[in-house]
Amino acid sequence: MLSVNSDEHYMRQALKQAQLAAEAGEIPVGAVVVANQHIIARGHNQTEQLTDVTAHAEIIALTAAANYLGGKYLQGCTLYVTLEPCVMCAGALAWAQLDRLVYGAGDDKRGFMRFGKELLHPKTKIEYGVLHEECGILMSSFFKGKR
Repeated sequence: MLSVNSDEHYMRQALKQAQLAAEAGEIPVGAVVVANQHIIARGHNQTEQLTDVTAHAEIIALTAAANYLGGKYLQGCTLYVTLEPCVMCAGALAWAQLDRLVYGAGDDKRGFMRFGKELLHPKTKIEYGVLHEECGILMSSFFKGKR
């Protein structure tokens, strides 16, 4: 039985957001922000819909979480995202002073780890590979459909 407060549970919620992105014709990346074992924000890619290159799932979720909390810092929060964040999103996560980042699939082409975890805030803990296969399948299926 999957615990309601497990990394897998929250990543499944991020996968639901990624599916919403895919259904809208967006690259299927989804994210949720968790504080005190509650989801306080959700986001999925909306770059096409908003014609905004910065409308990544992480940025949308961070903005919603900051609005929910009433402040720009996300100390005590965990971001679950289906794909390794890009450099832009890693920078935003650093500025937000996120406690923990959990991501599913890696991104060898655009992921921040090409440059190192130093792009994040020094206190941010990283977990990766959570539901890696499901996250990766969603991405590869989306791009197969585009080709």
